[in-house]
Amino acid sequence: MSAPDQTAPAPDDHPVTATAPTPAARARRARIAAASLLMAAAAVVLALRLASRSSVLVVGVYGLLLILCGGVIELSRRGRTRLGTWLLAAGLAAALFMDGFVLS
Repeated sequence: MSAPDQTAPAPDDHPVTATAPTPAARARRARIAAASLLMAAAAVVLALRLASRSSVLVVGVYGLLLILCGGVIELSRRGRTRLGTWLLAAGLAAALFMDGFVLS
């Protein structure tokens, strides 16, 4: 028995190492998820406002919020998560203020 009983592993048998996402990648995904959820919520509120025949200005405010959410998603994809977070918070606060101001 000149040949060993054990064979060498094939080149395809290397274990696949799954690397965990970096904190920056997790932050980007979190901002994208938050902006997507806010976009969906703004779309629902916009539909409700359209059904109740609200002011055109309210429709414009929620339309701008939808555009802002899309911009935040794009900023997060490009790695500008802090800027996106500030814009998302400021845009949400402005939209809620304008909704309350215009409806009253």
